Amino acid sequence: MSKNTTRFILISLPASISPTNSHDEALTALRSAVTTDYGTVFPFTIPDFKIGTLDALVQQADDLAKLEAGCEAVVAKVGDSLKTILEGDEGKIAQQKTVNDKPAEQYLKSFHWNKVKYRADKPLGELIDTLQKEITSIDNQVKDKYNAYNQVKTNLTTLQRKQTGNLSTKSLSNIVPPSLIIQESDYLETHLIAVPKAITKDFLKTYETLAPMVVPRSAVQVAADDEFTLYAVTTFKKHSHDFVHKCRESKWTPRDFKYKEGGKEEESKELEKVGKEEKKVWGEALRLGRTAWGESVMAWVHVLALRVFVETVLRYGLPLNFVCGLVRTTPKLAKKARSSLDASYSYLGGNAFGRDKKGRVTKDDSSTSADMQAAGHMGDAGDYSPYVCYEFEIL
Repeated sequence: MSKNTTRFILISLPASISPTNSHDEALTALRSAVTTDYGTVFPFTIPDFKIGTLDALVQQADDLAKLEAGCEAVVAKVGDSLKTILEGDEGKIAQQKTVNDKPAEQYLKSFHWNKVKYRADKPLGELIDTLQKEITSIDNQVKDKYNAYNQVKTNLTTLQRKQTGNLSTKSLSNIVPPSLIIQESDYLETHLIAVPKAITKDFLKTYETLAPMVVPRSAVQVAADDEFTLYAVTTFKKHSHDFVHKCRESKWTPRDFKYKEGGKEEESKELEKVGKEEKKVWGEALRLGRTAWGESVMAWVHVLALRVFVETVLRYGLPLNFVCGLVRTTPKLAKKARSSLDASYSYLGGNAFGRDKKGRVTKDDSSTSADMQAAGHMGDAGDYSPYVCYEFEIL
């Protein structure tokens, strides 16, 4: 992971951290707790959603944890697809990774719940279901399109290899003259054998006795390149299979070739056609990858917002009065930011946190971890925090 990676911490705290229960003052208190040494805090507005029963909220907290992991995975997969199609060019990849035509960081800093796409007046369960269907659809669309691109790219590579490879793989349409190939014979058949240059002498010494009924002195050199020499050999048809098998055992490469009138022109047209198709599908895959990355990041951030909301209700109770902030930091400074927040708000964790003789905050994991985990208040890494907190990176 790059040292310059940006890490975000999404935090919810009760407004009661300020003496006046003011949102603005609570946000200022949050900024003071983090300090500019460890990160920058931006307001992160979350609307009020319809709240169901306590049992429903606990289940939704679990559903959202799984959904968030799924969103993160889809964002990563789309990113990998873009990396593949742009051949690892980091500059070009970064240009494609936008959300609503702006960098992901800018989108996060100015986040507003998309009330048109995800109506805030809908029940939480409906919103979760909508986001689940959306991220699944994005995943499937990208998978299908990139599979299609990989297939056409493979086809193109195969055709190109036939034009540019050595004599053991390349097309023979413009190499083998039709006069060398025995056609329309009931008994005889011509075989084209690519022999590594280092063992051509062995081939010429042994090919006549390799199998029964090989026509003596029928080997004719057709072509040669830096690696192989191509020979034409005539055998009786009923022993062709045995001859071909023995060639392979001797590390000579039998070439499957049937002369076809206009075959060279047909191959050129096929190469041109598949080349155009590859460019077309490449463009489609790139456009879909750009759109899908932005949409999957948006879905992910909305799921994070729902996670914060549900956990806030479970943690701080009703009536709701909380402030939510987004901390922009780095992986190294994130730990220090969390420690500073723990020092300021450890009292929100009740018996889960105490202080040692020097006044430093300590966690009483043995007495609370099982209860907290059972209640759904443990972090993603199983680490209890006295406030609602989720860390993430958008790569």
